This record gives sequence, C-alpha cells and structure tokens, in this order.
Amino acid sequence: MTDPNPEDALDILPGKDEENSVEDINLNQPNPLDLADPTELKGNGFAQGPVLDNKETCDPIKKEVNEETFDKQSTSVLVTSQDQTPETKESKDHSPKTNTSGRENQADDEHKDKGKPVDEENNFKPVVNAEMIEATAPSDSSCSDTGESSINKETREHSMTEMKETHMGPAEELRTETKKPDQTEKEIIKGSKILFDRLLKGRNDPKLRAADVLQINKHSLQSSEACAEEELIQTFIQKLLMMDYRARYITVRDPNEQDQIQQRHNDSSKCEGDIFEEILSDEGISQSEQIHSMDVQMAVFHCADGFLKQLMVTKLSQCQYALPLLVPDPFTPQIEFPLWTFRQINKSWKMTNTNNEIIGQTQLIYKAQTPMVSFFRFGSVSSSKSQLMNSLINEKHNTFFHRNCPGSSRTRVLMDGVVEIAWFCPSGTNDDKFTDCVAFCNLHGDAGDHEKQLQILTDMASVNVVLLPQLQRNDRSVIKVQELYKDSKPLICLFTENASTLVKTRKGKYKIGLKDRNQSDVSEELRGAINDCVSEAPFRFRLEDVSKHSGIRVDVEDDDDCRRGRETAQQMISLLEKKDLTEIKDSFLPHQGKLWHQWSQKNKELHRPQGDEIENEISQKQEQMKKIREWQHESDISEFIKVFIKEMNSDAANKMFFTKWLRIVLDEYTSGDLSALHHKYNEKWSTVLQLKEKHDKSEQLKAEQTELEKISEELQNATFGLEHIMREISQIYESCSSVGKNKKDLQVHFSSLASLAAEMMISGFPLELMDGDAAHVPVIWISAVLDQLIQKLGDQTRVFVLSVLGIQSSGKSTMLNAMFGLDFAISAGRCTRGAFMQLVRVSDDMKTEPKFDYILVVDTEGLRALELAGRSTRHHDNELATFVVGLGNLTLINIFGENPSEMQDILQIVVQAFLRMKEVRFNPSCVFVHQNVSDITAGEKNMEGRRRLQETLDEMTKLAAKEEVCDVERFSDVIRFDVQKDVKYFAQLWEGSPPMAPPNPNYCENIQDLKKTIISHASESHGTRLKDFRVRINDLWEALLNERFVFSFRNSLEISAYRKLETEYSKWSWRLRSAMLETENKLHNQIENETIDEVTETDLHRELKNTSEEVKKSVSEFFEKDADANILIQWKTSFDIKIKELQESIVRETKRKLNEILKQRDLKKEIDAQRTHHENTLIEKSKELALKHKDNANDEETLKKEFGLFWKEWMKIISRDTPTIRNIDIMRDMREILGDIYESINADHRKGSRDILSVQSYSDYVQLKKSREFLENAKRFVKGMLGYSLSKEDEAQIRSLVNDVVQQTDKMIQSFNISKMGYNISYIQQLIDYIKARVIEHQDGPVTYVFKNEFFMDLVLSICKRAKKMITDQHAMFKEANDPEIYVKKKKEEYYSIFQKYCHGATSAAIFGEIICQKLKEPIEQSVYKKTAREFANDMRTDCPSLNGNRSNLEKHILMKLTEEEDFNKYMNYIHNPRDHFKSFIRDEVSRYITDKFTVRVLPKMMKNIELLKQKIIEAAHQSTEHVQVNRGDAGLWLKRFTQQLSDELIFSEKDLSGVKHDDVDDFKLLEDVIKRELPAIMSDISSRFNTNTFLAKLDPKFRPDELLIDDLCQCCWVQCPFCGAICTNTIENHDEDHSAVFHGVTGVNGTEYKDTTNLSVWICTTSVASSDRYFYHSADDKTFLYSDYRKAEGVYAKWSITPDLSELPYWKWFVCRFQEDLEKRYNKTFDGSGKIPPEWRKHSKQDAIESLNNKYN
Repeated sequence: MTDPNPEDALDILPGKDEENSVEDINLNQPNPLDLADPTELKGNGFAQGPVLDNKETCDPIKKEVNEETFDKQSTSVLVTSQDQTPETKESKDHSPKTNTSGRENQADDEHKDKGKPVDEENNFKPVVNAEMIEATAPSDSSCSDTGESSINKETREHSMTEMKETHMGPAEELRTETKKPDQTEKEIIKGSKILFDRLLKGRNDPKLRAADVLQINKHSLQSSEACAEEELIQTFIQKLLMMDYRARYITVRDPNEQDQIQQRHNDSSKCEGDIFEEILSDEGISQSEQIHSMDVQMAVFHCADGFLKQLMVTKLSQCQYALPLLVPDPFTPQIEFPLWTFRQINKSWKMTNTNNEIIGQTQLIYKAQTPMVSFFRFGSVSSSKSQLMNSLINEKHNTFFHRNCPGSSRTRVLMDGVVEIAWFCPSGTNDDKFTDCVAFCNLHGDAGDHEKQLQILTDMASVNVVLLPQLQRNDRSVIKVQELYKDSKPLICLFTENASTLVKTRKGKYKIGLKDRNQSDVSEELRGAINDCVSEAPFRFRLEDVSKHSGIRVDVEDDDDCRRGRETAQQMISLLEKKDLTEIKDSFLPHQGKLWHQWSQKNKELHRPQGDEIENEISQKQEQMKKIREWQHESDISEFIKVFIKEMNSDAANKMFFTKWLRIVLDEYTSGDLSALHHKYNEKWSTVLQLKEKHDKSEQLKAEQTELEKISEELQNATFGLEHIMREISQIYESCSSVGKNKKDLQVHFSSLASLAAEMMISGFPLELMDGDAAHVPVIWISAVLDQLIQKLGDQTRVFVLSVLGIQSSGKSTMLNAMFGLDFAISAGRCTRGAFMQLVRVSDDMKTEPKFDYILVVDTEGLRALELAGRSTRHHDNELATFVVGLGNLTLINIFGENPSEMQDILQIVVQAFLRMKEVRFNPSCVFVHQNVSDITAGEKNMEGRRRLQETLDEMTKLAAKEEVCDVERFSDVIRFDVQKDVKYFAQLWEGSPPMAPPNPNYCENIQDLKKTIISHASESHGTRLKDFRVRINDLWEALLNERFVFSFRNSLEISAYRKLETEYSKWSWRLRSAMLETENKLHNQIENETIDEVTETDLHRELKNTSEEVKKSVSEFFEKDADANILIQWKTSFDIKIKELQESIVRETKRKLNEILKQRDLKKEIDAQRTHHENTLIEKSKELALKHKDNANDEETLKKEFGLFWKEWMKIISRDTPTIRNIDIMRDMREILGDIYESINADHRKGSRDILSVQSYSDYVQLKKSREFLENAKRFVKGMLGYSLSKEDEAQIRSLVNDVVQQTDKMIQSFNISKMGYNISYIQQLIDYIKARVIEHQDGPVTYVFKNEFFMDLVLSICKRAKKMITDQHAMFKEANDPEIYVKKKKEEYYSIFQKYCHGATSAAIFGEIICQKLKEPIEQSVYKKTAREFANDMRTDCPSLNGNRSNLEKHILMKLTEEEDFNKYMNYIHNPRDHFKSFIRDEVSRYITDKFTVRVLPKMMKNIELLKQKIIEAAHQSTEHVQVNRGDAGLWLKRFTQQLSDELIFSEKDLSGVKHDDVDDFKLLEDVIKRELPAIMSDISSRFNTNTFLAKLDPKFRPDELLIDDLCQCCWVQCPFCGAICTNTIENHDEDHSAVFHGVTGVNGTEYKDTTNLSVWICTTSVASSDRYFYHSADDKTFLYSDYRKAEGVYAKWSITPDLSELPYWKWFVCRFQEDLEKRYNKTFDGSGKIPPEWRKHSKQDAIESLNNKYN
C-alpha cells in the first residue's frame, strides 16, 4: 500500500494514463447516433457481462421516435428490451432487462451517466417513455481473471432466486437522466401516483393504521411467498410483523403465468433451424412491469400512520435491515426525518475495554453515539454500492437491498434520494469486523441530485465513502468531491473503473479501485481504511441530532398531539431527576410497595388458616388487611402519577402518543442504569459460580451470594416501566374501593381509573393480570377493568383465551410478539414478571368462522425464574401454571432446548395443572411448542421426539395423579391431545449468531403454522364471554389462595348457570302446574255437574299436551340459545328427564285429587240431594202460598206476615227432618283413639308432652337397638347408663322424618275435603295409622336406635294440634253450606222475592228465570274467586320479587325479612323447621300482596272475571233459546242445553233445579230476557262483597293462591348441612348433584357445642374446611375426621359440597352477636371458652348483614 501526498486534490482521480482507465465521459455529444463505433467499457468484479435494457415504466404510454425527435439538450442513449441487446465488438452476451423512469429505477443505487453513443447498425428501436428519459449502458463481456467474485457468490447463497453471472453486467446501473425540470417533476409525481394506485387497488382508505394491521384476518393466516399485486402491501406487513426478512422478497403471482411462456412451433420435422431467427431475434412479448420490493416497503411507509411506521421500522430493525433515515416525499419537495420510528429501537453490542474485558452495552439507538460512515455516489457507476456495504456489515444478509436480491425489478419509483441507515454491532469476539458499534448510511441515487441529503450526511459522518466513475476535471461532480477532499473529515474514494489497490493519498484520504478486483480483497481494504479513519476521527454520530438540520421535516414529532404527548412525558421524567433509580418506586409509587406486598401476604395467610382459633385469627387478619388498605388510602399520590392520570383523561389522539412517549422516555431514563446493574450482576454471578466449582464453602461464598441477592433486588427495584405506573393506578383504585371513598388528592373519581385501563387495553396495551413482584392478582382492579371493558365492547363480547407457559427466557414473549404483532417485553433485562393480558382483535371477515371477537393473549413469567431462585418454590410455579391453564381456552406449552431434566420439570407442573382442570370439569386444550430444535426437517427425529414426549407426559401424569389423589394413567385421560397435531417443532430464532444475525425464516414459518393451529383450535371453540372470563379469574385465584385447589375451587360460572337453569325450571314447572290447575278446575266442575264419571291419565295428558309441547320447545331453546349453552349442556339430559317426571307427577297427583272428588261426589250425593230438596220444596210451597194471596198482592204488610208464618212453620219441619251438624273436637277424638292403643300411659303422658316440631334434640325419644354381639352390647350398656346421645346425622334423619310426616299429613287433611264432605273421626284414625307406619318404617331401617312410645305419642299430639285449626275451619265451612238452619236462613229474602212475584202474577218463565239467577249466585261467586286465585298466583309467581325466581332467591328474601323483623322465635323456626317457615313466609307474602295491591291487582281481575262469566251466561241463555226453538223443545231441553254450556265454568247442573216445576214454562225468549235483566243485579251483589277480608276466606283452602304457590315452590330440596344446618338451595327435590348452600353459618346457631363442653361453637363450616388441622367428632362412628376430609365421614356428609369461603360472612356473625343471650338460653349453653365470640364480629351491623345477603345471593 502506498501513501502518496499529492498537492493537487484531484490527483486522487484516475486519469487516461492509468493502466486500467476508461475513456472520458463526454457530456456534450451532439447526437448519440452519430458515433460509428461504440466505446468499450470493461466490467468490474461485482457483476459481469454487458447489460443494455429497457422496459415500460410505471407510465403505460410508450412512443416510437426517430433520432430527430431527441432534444439536443437532453441527449441519452436509447434503451431497448432484453431481446434488443446490441452486439458489441467484444461480447454477444445478453443481460437482464432494466428500465428508466422519472426516478432512478434500479434495485440498489440510482446510477446516472451521460450517455455513450450507440452504433446504428445494432438495429435498435428507439423507445421514449412517458418522461422522455433514456439511458445507455455499453457493455463488455470480458471477465476478470479471478473469476466470479466472492461477494456475488455469497449473495447468491443467501438469495431466494439464482441469477446467472452472465446476466449481471457492469453497465446494469449505467444510466443517465438528463431531463427537463418541469416535465420531470410532473412525471415523477405521475409515476408515484400510478404506483400507489396499483398497490392500493380496491382500498377505499389509503391510510394504513396500526390497529387495522394488528388484527387477525384471513390474509394474516396465508403464508405464500407470492401474492396478487393488490395483496403486496398486506403480505409485506404480515411477514414483517412476524420478523420474516423475506417480506422484501415477495413476488407477484400472475394468474396467467403459463400463458406468458412463448412457444414457437415448427411443423417441419427437420432438425434444422436458424438460431438468429428463433432465439436471438428481438421478437417476443415484453414482460409486464413488476413492482419493486423496495417500492412496496416505501409505499407502506408513506401510507402508514405514525404508530404503524414506528412498528414497521422496529420490525425492519429486528430483521437486521437498513432503516429509512431521510425520506423525500413522493409528491412534494419535502424531506422527512422519521425520528419517531427509531424511538423504540435498542441495539446491543459487546466491546473489549482497555483491560481486555468484554463489556456489553444496550442503548436506545437514537441516543447512541457511534462513528458513522456515509456511502454515496456521483454519476453512474457500475458497482453496487449496497452490495459492497453488505459485505462490510454482514456478508450473509442483505442489510441493504441491492439489484441481485429477489424482488428486484427494472423500475423503482420511491427510493431515489432515500437515505438508509444500519448499524454494525460487534459481538466482542475476534471475528468482529469493527471493534465498535458503527453506523452506515447509504444515499440512494446520484448524490449530485440530492444536495440536502448529501449535506446532512457529509456534515454528520465520521467517514465519507464515495463511489465514482471516471471523472474529468470539468465534470459537475468534481467540485463537490474537491470540497470533500479538502475537508479534514476522512474520505475514501472508490473508483469503479480503476483496478488499483488501496492507496492512502494523504492523512484520512484513500482511494481504492474496484475494476476487476476480488470483492473479498476490496472489502478487506475498505474495512481497514474505515477502521483507521474511525479510530482517528473524533466526531461521533448521534441519530437524534439529524433533526437539528434545517430544511427537513421531523415526521410525526412535528404533530401537535405528538409534541404535547412528548412534553408531558418529559415533564413526568423531569420529576424523577436526581433520584436513585432503585429508590424511585418507593418515592413515586408508594401504593404498590411494602403496603401492597403486606396486604398480599396477609391475604394468602388468611386463606391458609391453622390452629383452633381460626375464627379469631381470620377476624384479626381481616382487620389488619383493612388497616393496610386505609394506610394505602392515606398515602399521597405523587405528582408523577397525578400528571399521568390527568393526561390519560385527555383526548384520544394525544393519549396514544403520550403513552408511547412515556414508554420511550422511561426506557431512555432507565436503560443506562439497568445495563450497568446487569453487568454488575453478571460479574458477581461469575464469581459465585467460580467459587461453587471449587467447592468453596467459605464465608466468602456466603458473602458473595448475599451480595448477588442484593444486586438482584436492586435490579427489580430499578426496573421501571409503564406497567409499574399502571400497577400504582390499580392499587390507588383498590384502596379507594376497599375504603369506599375517593382519595383527597385524586383529581378524578377513582371509578374512572378502571375505564382508563380498559381504553388502554382496547388500544393494544397489555394489562398486568398478576403482579409478578407480589405474586398476587389484584382481583378488585382486574374485575373493575374487565367490567369497563364489557361496558365498552358489549356484554356479549367473546374472547378466545390463549395462555402461554414455559421456562424463563424460552422465547414465549418473542413468539407471541412475532405471531400477533404484540408488545410484550422481550429483552433479557425486562423478562415478563407475573402475567399480562392483551387483546388481539379478530376482523369482521373472520367472525363467521371463529365465534369470538378477540383473542385474549395471556403471557406469563417463566417457570423456574432465575430471579426467584432461592426465594421461590415449586409451589409458585404450580400456582402460576394452574392459573393460566385455567384461564386459557388453549395453552401453549413452550419448551426450549432438548434438556430432558428441564423438560420433565416443566411437564410435571403443566400436567398437574391440566389434571386440576379435569377435576373441576374444565376442558382446555394445549399445544406443545418445542423451540430451538436444530433440525426440524428430520421426520424420523421428530417422530421419535413425539414418542418420547408422549411417554414423558404419561409418566408425569402418573406422578401428578398421586399428588392430586386421582385415578388416571395417561395424559390423554386428562385432556384431549393429539401428539401428531398438537406438538410443534420450532427452528432456532436467529439465522447465525447475534447481535448481527437476522431472524431465521424457518422460525417465521413455524410461527405461521402455529398461528393456523391456534385459529383451528379456536374455530372449534365458542370462546368465553368477557364477563365469564372475569368470574373465572376470581374463581381460580380464590381457589389458588387456598392451597388445596381442587377441593377449594368454586366454579361461579357453573353455579350461576345452574341457578339460571333452576329459575327456568321453576318457570317451566309453574307453566305445567298452572295449565293443569285450569284443567283440574274444569274437570272438577264437570265432576260436580255429573258430566263425567271417570278421569284417566290419558285424558289429563291430552289436556296438557299443548302446554307440554311449549315447555319442551322452551327447554330446547334455552339449552341451545342461552349464552351459557356450553356450560348448561352437561345438565340437559337430566333436566329433560326431570321435566318428564314432573309432568308425570303432576298428572298423577291431579288424577288422584279428581278421583277423590269423584268418590266424595258419590258420598255426598245424599247431602246435596237433601239440600236441593229443601230449597226446591220451599220454592214450590211459596208458589202455592202466593196463589192463595193473589188478591192481596198490593198489601205488602199482609204478604210479609203470611210469608213469615209460612217460613217459621217450614223451618220447624226442616229442622225436625234434618239432624243438626254438631261441632267437633279433634283433640278429644285423637285422645280416644290413642287411649285405645296406649291405655296405660295416655293420661300421664298428656301432662308432660312436648311439641316435637320444635325440640332441639331427639336423644330422649330413642333407645339403642338390641345387638347380639357381646362387645357391642357392652358398649351400648355403658352408653345406656350414661345416656344415649344421637349423632348429628341421626338427629338430621329424625328431623327429616318429622318434617316429612308433617307435610304428608297436611296433604292428607286437604284430601279429606272436609269443607265439602264434613268431618269424620275416621280421618283422625287415618292420620294416626299413617304416622305409626312411618315411625315403624324408619326404625326398621339402617339406624342404630328405636323410638320410645313417647316419640309416637308426641308426634301425633303435635300434628293434631297443628291440624286442629285447619280441620275446624273447614268443618265450619261445611256446616255453613249444609246445615239447614244456616243456609236456608240466608236465602229467606230470595224466597220472599219469588213469593212476591208469584203474588203479582208473574209468568212461570219470569219466575223460573229469577230462580235460575238465584241458583247461579253461589257458583258464580266460587268460580270468580277460584279463577282470580289462579291468576293472582300466576301474577305473584311472575312479579313478586320474592317468589319469581328459584329457591335461592326465595331464601334470600326470607333471610332479609328475618333480619328486618329481628324475631328470634321465627329464626329458630327457620333453622329447625325450614319448610314450615317457608310456607308461613309464602302465606304472609300472599296476604301482604293482597292487602297492598288488592285495588290495583286483585279487584280488577275479579271484576273482569265476573264480567266474562256474565257474558258467558247470557250467551248460554241465548244459545239455549235458539236451540229449543230450532228443535221445538221444552223447558227441560232449554235447561239441559244451558247447564251443559256452563259445565266447564260453573258447578251448576240440572239437579240443582230438580224440584222446581217448569212444565208450564214456554216463553223462552222471556226466560232469556229475565236472565239478562236479573243477572247484573246478581253480579253487582256479588262484586259488592269483594274485599281483602273475604278474598281468602271465601276460598276453599286448596284453591287459595298461597297454597297453589306453596305446592309449586316447596317441591324442592330440604336437606340441611350436617354442620351448620344451612338448607340445600337446589330447586329440584330429588336432584342428582351434591347438596350445596349459597353460604353457610355459625355451627353454634343450631346448638352445636364443642365436645365434652357446654360451649356453643363459633366455627363456620366453610372456614373449617379451609383448615388443614381442624377436626369434628362423628358420634355415630365414635370417630373424629378432618373438616377438610369431611366426605370421609360418609352418610349425609358425603353428599354435601362445601367449598372454603374465607370472606367476612357478616350475616350469621351479626346474628350470633345480636341474639347471643337468646341462643344461650334456648340451648342452655354459653359462648365461652373455645366458643368465645371474636370481638371483630361485634363490629358488623344489621346493614352489613343485609348487604352480605345481597352480595352472596347476587
């Protein structure tokens, strides 16, 4: 290498005398066609072979012109197509076609040259494009002696498309643009417009937005390397988002590709042909112009909004591509510096310091100060500048796009004047090309045409590298080169037409020849020169400083919203200045620090209680947690957070820029300190490892480990990002929510904070789901945010939840970011902690396939996280795995590397999580992703890997099954899993070694394949509603807080769905019952009217058919269409059966009742006949008396006197002939019957009898059964001596027996129909016989005791006392209806009226009509009352809040009422006799409803019904009259027809008028008119007595609305919790599921005491089952059992589902405190000792109790 130092600066330029010179470029040729000989131009070593090419430009117009057409001022060489390549003296090779355009049209650099003359004999066809620009490129076929250049070879190895060297001539870029300025600018704009039109074809909006491209659409699932032209933009973006660097290599798929292959057919069979004619001729069809790949990239850049631009450039950087630094606007003269797009880019590199230590650095690239080498060219050069730059930076990757890259084409519209930048980042090894990070800038096009760009580059560069052709001193470029040469800044000149080696002409000035040089040598020389220059150059380039240059626009950073966002973010950062980074969180984010961590720890302790004093411990913990929340609430909000909240409540556009800026400036603020801390950590970690390897156990190792822990803690404290700000917001919200009021220094209401977070999620920001530092889920906050999300997106919004699990740093976040374009933290210094969730929108065109609106991605911290080592356990990993697996519809299991032990660890955790899901009836699916597999194409290896994975999974399943105590053998028993489809093998992420390696394209293909698999899984799923997702988070976390997940898990979604199903079942059952009530009433009337004599089940099923079909349809629709259909489906079969059984039961019961009425009808015929006889005899005698006194018709006094004497006489006769109905005494009758059975003890027992329905224990009523076994006898003898104590289970069984006997005897009494039939002592006998049978049946069963006689006696007495009022009242009704002295007296006025009319000479028809109306009075009244009762019951079932739902709803209202009344006795009735209390409550509700709403709800119904009856009766009279007239019938026919028409509505038949003579009635029209006239008065009389008092009194008990509702609502489960007595809330009586209660109570409430004490228990069973060391005594087995294993006690215990609940449960705590004395008095025990009431319980108010009911039942 020489080092001349010539005085003339231009000595560096090669002259004619140099050995390898070329002819001077003549800029003033008069005409290119005047030259006779073409000039030889020799090729360089980069591309060999001549190229003269042309193709149509983006302007479709082409014109043919001759030489005169050319303007002498714009001379250029004509351009031809490939087939028109001229033959030169030295070459006949043919090269690929190129073309020109208004802009420089090459794939790499724009080369411009003054045209060389071309020989006319080459037969060129001159072509002028739309811009009248032509270029020429003479060629030389000679190859360099060294053969193919190394650069070309390496490039081809990397490229997708092979290109032959003979088609890459030295003149490929030799074109000159000498243009008319006005025309050129217009044509440039036109060309750009055409390009955009082609690319944006079919798009209404040319603007590309980040939100649009980040959604899942059909296009994002395609993965072809070719696409239609209009799909180029979408395909480019999708590939780029996946970090697939082949995004630049997309080819256009031509649908007519095969048609473009030109064939020439020669029919001649001769093997003759002319090569010039068939092959070398210029005939042929030109290929349609392809769009250049870089035009696609720049078109996306120009069309993108600021956020998409930033995302795009970030992804280009990840692909190790050069990035746009200066970008000319395609339609205006503006130049843009897109600083905004660089803001998120970090670069990492390693350097060796002076101590020979390798130092790693990670810097935000816009802040990094590095040397910068600028590359540009003047004129047209034959060498590829971009290809040369790639050889300097990375030979294996096309960092800068060049002409030989796939996707290159002859035209390029948008790259001229663009400056791109890339960085070389050293790896700290000996192979590094540069020892420091170096920036490389590349100006595309002739630098002479882009003065502004050139000025900026040369001003900021550390070294300038210029490519030059052979120049003359008068060349216009020489002036600029001269300036650069004289400048002190290093300059390296590369001459494409010079073959000299590196020459240093003076200090910092070099020249290198490229012609015929080996590229490897050139690269080495150039690299050496640059290193020399860089080492000496003091100037350092900082990208951000480019914005200081005038005349350029700084992209969106000049936008008002962007500027405001930046200013606010910087204002926030300024508040952090002068603060130690490790102390910032404590100072500015106080709510999430120690207080939040303490609260989280207390909450975990609360859910894992130990010891006997659990209730006290829990109360204390809850109190402590409240205090912590209060302290949190009292903490001041930092100014930092205030600014954030204020800004986030501003307009939407500013909000997005602000959050982006905040992340940028936070990264900038923390990156330096974090980098230093990581370096410090790594050093310390190395020291610890070295000591461990030496097996050093000295104090030094301990000290070093302690120091390592300290640095690790500092690292955690120093990590500061947007997620920590949002965590602070979450704790502000939770503290306000817990305390129930706003913070004094919070400028907005705390509820708006959740809305703020929801908006951020919708905008694409991830939200922290689990705080990784506290290892806790802020459930209150997450629930609130999701509630807001539901409000904004709609309550039916469905998501497909995709969760990811894997070992730390296994590439989970990277994989998700590549797959969905997400924004999870991926740098080694910022690994995900905890869990984050992010929404990915599904486009509208996809929603017909997947049944959801978003994919919700849950990313998690790594299992076995290094930073948790030593202070975390396997428990944490199990907890995290269970949580995310439970949340996900699909879980990706990410396995990194091929280490079997690491694989086993994670697989056991994962399998255990899936096993838990199976136990709680969740059905997620999973896909295993095996990352970093060296050879993913080896099929046999993959098959072997799958087999091993399957075996490992099965092995891990067995281990997990032992731990979870369940019986499964294989992984496929746990989850639906296909090892062939659900295992994916991923290639290594990097193609080479970082930091300069690009992402591996195979990895990107794997990502796309996985994405398709996920969508395939998703399409088979219905996803999850957001509101259900919220509930599931709560359920999973609550269960995880309790250590026994499966035992503790409470599936709120299932519970909610089942309650909804119960409510619907309740409606279906009422519809069936209501329909059957109508049928029963109709058939009852027909039976009483003797229209029918038999009722069959077939008849009833037929009557019920329509309603039954409607209910079936409703059931089917509910299970199919309800939002929870996927949950409900598990119960469909059982509920179909239950509905069928219910219908059968209703039919059987109705048949039984109607057949009972049939029997009773026959039995009371004599009574009814006698009554009718008396009534009709009186009518006839009245008629006879009237005939005698016809003459005195006007003497009212005489008539009254005579009638009075007549009435008195006949009443004596009736009384004499009819025995009086006596009053009854059922207690006397009961004693008589019992006396016959138990004669010896009856008298004594009566005095000491107890109400068996309210006794606390039945132990006094039983004695042990005799046993044959001696030992058993001995045990029993001892127990007998000490007094026998029943177990809780036995007590529950006996209480159940008593309650059931009470219910059944109630039904028996109703079936006696005493109000119609009268009382008979045989009824008491039947009751006693039934009770006796049930008692015997019970004690003969599998029980250890027998009842004493006292039990039977007290049970009979208690039931008879209970039934006394009912029987007495019904008998009174019978007496009133059937005792002549009573019912005849009531009718005296009616008979007198008939008597009067007879006296006044009324016709028989008129009298008969009045008699009919009088007879109808009572049936009408009864019909109206019964129908109104049914309608009113239906109204209450629908509208009454307490009665319109399922069983749980009814119980809630009962407890509410008990709380309001504070009546201890009613509470005890509820606890010990729940069914009885429920009935009382329903009766009270009905009575209250009638009283409160009689005038608005009941009376209108009664008036409507009576009016309808009036119309029916009048219509029946009219129809009967017409019928008689048509059939010429008599009064008998009329009456028969009349009663038949009313038989369904009224109990009224011909027999009611059997004694009334009507033979002389022949005026049926008059009869009809009389009825029409008299009926209103009858109706008015009846309705005048409608009032609240008479409504229920007038009804037979079995027709009362309260009894109808009791029949419906009390057909449910009445089993009580064996611990606390809580009632099972299942609406269905014989349900298949375990018994369960909404919430359980304090066990002492039902009298439970601690063993061997008189202390009432304060234990709550839902608290006790959460404990791992609390026992209960089971006296039946004389054993103790753990509460947590209560099912092992079997019997009633095994049939209950009691899940841990450690919430406050104020209701029963308040009750115990409120009624402590009453409870102690009732049970004769105290709340002392172990049963001492915790003081915190006394803080609960009555209002707290009511609110807790609302919370629990809602």
